[in-house]
Amino acid sequence: MDTQTAELSTKSATDRYTYKDYLLIDDDKRYEILRGGLIMVPAPFTNHQRASRNLEFILCNFVKQKKLGEVFDAPTDVVLSEDIVVQPDILFINKERLDIIKEAAIMGSPDLIVEIISPSSASYDTVEKRDIYEEYGVKEYWLVFPQEKAIEILTLEDGVYRELCKGRKTGVVRSKIIVGLEVDLKEVFES
Repeated sequence: MDTQTAELSTKSATDRYTYKDYLLIDDDKRYEILRGGLIMVPAPFTNHQRASRNLEFILCNFVKQKKLGEVFDAPTDVVLSEDIVVQPDILFINKERLDIIKEAAIMGSPDLIVEIISPSSASYDTVEKRDIYEEYGVKEYWLVFPQEKAIEILTLEDGVYRELCKGRKTGVVRSKIIVGLEVDLKEVFES
């Protein structure tokens, strides 16, 4: 074990982690850093993965066909600041902002972030991450609830998230950021 890794493993619970520390972690687990706190991200359930796969497929096809930018999925590091590193389930970056895509990570705020909500991550995704995404100017935030078969879309207006639309089990939700994108909930939640 090298010295840097040893230093990382001896951090106390009160120490703040940075992106530099994050890069030194040498195991197969997934982590995020929220305001300096290191958080292990557990593997998602199958209904989470199914919704993620289906939604990513819809987004990728639409974005690619219209040549609007790029779509990424987890695990892709998004570095919002030195002490905030997240791995959203899905993210979109507009073609005018592709310069934030670097080899190791996205260095800045994506235009759209999707978080698939698991029972174990509900508070983390709907409160903590929502506040961070709002603070760092993520223009659109999708909350996807596989258990309820629901999607809620928030857009940033005057620095605050406002509900654009939501749907449960049936119907269509639309994006403001990806103009023309409409998503049928049945396509997301059915196999």
